[in-house]
Amino acid sequence: MAGLLLRDIKKAYGTVKVLHGIDLDIKSGEFIVFVGPSGCGKSTLLRLIAGLEDITSGTLQIDGKVVNQLAPSKRGIAMVFQSYALYPHMTVYDNMAFGMKLGGGGKEEIDRRVREAADILQITPYLDRLPKQLSGGQRQRVAIGRAIVRDPKVFLFDEPLSNLDAALRVQTRIEINKLHERMSGVTMIYVTHDQVEAMTLADRIVVLNAGRVEQVGAPMELYHHPDNLFVAKFLGSPSMNTIPCVIESGGANAAVRPNGCEAIRVQAAIPEGAKGAKATFGVRPEDLEITTGDDAIFRGTIDIVEQLGEVTLVYVDIGTDEPIVAKLENDIPFAKGEQIALTSPLKHLQVFDEKGVAYRRT
Repeated sequence: MAGLLLRDIKKAYGTVKVLHGIDLDIKSGEFIVFVGPSGCGKSTLLRLIAGLEDITSGTLQIDGKVVNQLAPSKRGIAMVFQSYALYPHMTVYDNMAFGMKLGGGGKEEIDRRVREAADILQITPYLDRLPKQLSGGQRQRVAIGRAIVRDPKVFLFDEPLSNLDAALRVQTRIEINKLHERMSGVTMIYVTHDQVEAMTLADRIVVLNAGRVEQVGAPMELYHHPDNLFVAKFLGSPSMNTIPCVIESGGANAAVRPNGCEAIRVQAAIPEGAKGAKATFGVRPEDLEITTGDDAIFRGTIDIVEQLGEVTLVYVDIGTDEPIVAKLENDIPFAKGEQIALTSPLKHLQVFDEKGVAYRRT
């Protein structure tokens, strides 16, 4: 299939700059997910790849060919939108076949591709139905099937699950994952603001913020080794606990003192000369655990308890501006006002410098 090469891609609408020089290498057959908050430029970048928007400057290659000036229909891509965009008066079969008919495909070839796509997506029983006779998840599968029959080099997905309810999102996400496995070698680029979709679908995640790439990497690489504070807080639910701190010492005995807390030893590559510098201390809620010993890094009062079934979220007032959150086992009883002490393995503690750049863990 096809790889993509993006070099210094910029996009501006008049004087408003949206993308500020995007560089990406996407290998053939990869499943890449663009993720970031609303307005970060992820859908704009996808539309530039599709050819639905003009690139202000920079170079876009698909399968080794520069496509900046190439029409969308000539790029070998197929796009699945947030809205299903199905023709209401056409059957599922005709919706899926319509693009190939416009392109002058033969009747037998069209029928073969439509039925193969329907089989992959398990919508063969619905080929004679109208869109209004389908559920939201079934309609989205038809939209995906319409893309499959075009046999594209690259699939583009623009938040395809955002219109579905929670149960259907999970089901359709699994189906998209299986689709990538079945269509081995097909490059897929997927846009979402949902980090769960990003973590479960992607071979690599591209984290975008304000039109810039913050970090690119495998899901667990970004989760465990974020380059900066933005990536650390964006990935994970609930978000990473972060507290302003001062560096107590660097080198082999690195330690930080979060506001209102005792000094905490950390396994971070903090320079010796950084003592006294401002920084940010971080630990994920799921990495905290209850302790009764002297290894506590936080002591405080339980403020809020949220029982989620499989886990309990405990919000603890430690005297800082915001409570810290601990994701703890559900079979332990917690009560508002109760005193609690929390600790975490050293390997999970993270420190970011004054500019939000991560000190690499040692």
